[in-house]
Amino acid sequence: MKKVAKLKRFGVSMEEELLERFDRYIEKAGYKTRSEAIRDLIRDKLVEEKFKEGKKEMIGILGIVYEHEIREVEENLVSFEHKIYKRIISTIHVHLDEHTCLEVKILKGKPSELKKIKDKIISTRGVKHGGLLITGDKEVI
Repeated sequence: MKKVAKLKRFGVSMEEELLERFDRYIEKAGYKTRSEAIRDLIRDKLVEEKFKEGKKEMIGILGIVYEHEIREVEENLVSFEHKIYKRIISTIHVHLDEHTCLEVKILKGKPSELKKIKDKIISTRGVKHGGLLITGDKEVI
C-alpha cells in the first residue's frame, strides 16, 4: 500500500499583478488549483538543482528527428549507442514518413554524461533536430 504524503499548508505573499499573471498561467496550463501549479514549479526547480549539482544519476529523455537516407546516419548512431549501451534504458523508433524517422531514447546517467550523449547524437550528420528533457527519480521529485 502506497504511503500518502502529509500535506502542510503555508501562506505566500506577492504583488497583485504577479498573482494575476500566475493565475492566467495556471488557467492556460490547465491546473485546477494554485497549489498544484506551485508544487510542479517547486519540483522543476529541485530537479534543475540536482542537474546543476551533477552528482546524482538522473533520467534523460532524448528525442531526435533524422533523415534515414543520409549516408551512414543510422550506422553512426547505432555504433555510438553500442558504446553507451549501459546508459540506454529504452529506445522507441517511429517512421514519420518515407524519409524521416523519430527516435526517443530513455537514458540514465549523471547530468554531464547525459549532456555529452545528447551533444554527440544531435551533432551526428543527418540528425535534423533533437532535445533532451532531464528528470529526477522519486528521491528528487
